[in-house]
Amino acid sequence: MDWLELFKAAIIGVIQGITEWLPVSSTGHIILADELIRLGVSEEFKEMFDVVIQFGSILAVVVLFFHKLNPFSPQKSSEEKKSTLRLWGKVLIAALPAALIGLPFNDLIDELFFNYQTVALTLIVYGVLFILVERRNRVRTPKIADVDGIDYRTALWIGVFQILALIPGTSRSGSTILGGILVGASRFAAAEFSFFLAIPVMLGASGLKILKFGMETGFAMTATESAVLITGMVVAFLVSLAAIRFLMGFVKRHNFKVFGYYRIVLGLLVLGYFWVMR
Repeated sequence: MDWLELFKAAIIGVIQGITEWLPVSSTGHIILADELIRLGVSEEFKEMFDVVIQFGSILAVVVLFFHKLNPFSPQKSSEEKKSTLRLWGKVLIAALPAALIGLPFNDLIDELFFNYQTVALTLIVYGVLFILVERRNRVRTPKIADVDGIDYRTALWIGVFQILALIPGTSRSGSTILGGILVGASRFAAAEFSFFLAIPVMLGASGLKILKFGMETGFAMTATESAVLITGMVVAFLVSLAAIRFLMGFVKRHNFKVFGYYRIVLGLLVLGYFWVMR
């Protein structure tokens, strides 16, 4: 067993677990990580690993919100079970826009936009947008206080904003949280709905990458690659538990300006790094 490769996988799992949920773009961080932490695996495996590691992050959402997301809980009344089913309906509706655009054009989008220039630009642009939206919100009161107040129309609009996340560097959580705030949701409601929306979206993306990997390699993995995948997912799960708890506590007391400034700095760092190295 190559312990150095497992250590590298653990570091990438930490990056994934933190940046998947904070509105700072996991893609931007993974691109930098790939430059600094080169896994000794095949290109086909690495492409699959960068996406399928998200399974660990998804599991963290399921564990933390299991009762809220479980429509069959014996602890819920009949009305609460119906409310949970409606919540799932809203999540699925919100997942549709990105699926309709992303599925047929996924390879083309990666070919055109998966580069450090695009990632750096989107990091900076959406960082500025977060700052501007938070300034706008200083004089506005959210119409939707919690996730149960999100109706089907609002869910669909949040799903439309999620289309923006198809461009690398945008951040899936960032686009959906920003969209939720713009259509009247509180930071807390927008963040929580973004977590739930990640379940079908990330499961779908991971499933497609696994299928593509299987078609290209026949699901052939070395023992080291299997251990790397498991390590990355386990670490991403554990770190995601902490990251989600942190963000839900953070949004109760603070706005998202700090993430806007962070994105701008990271975007400039990405540009600077590749300008110096290349």
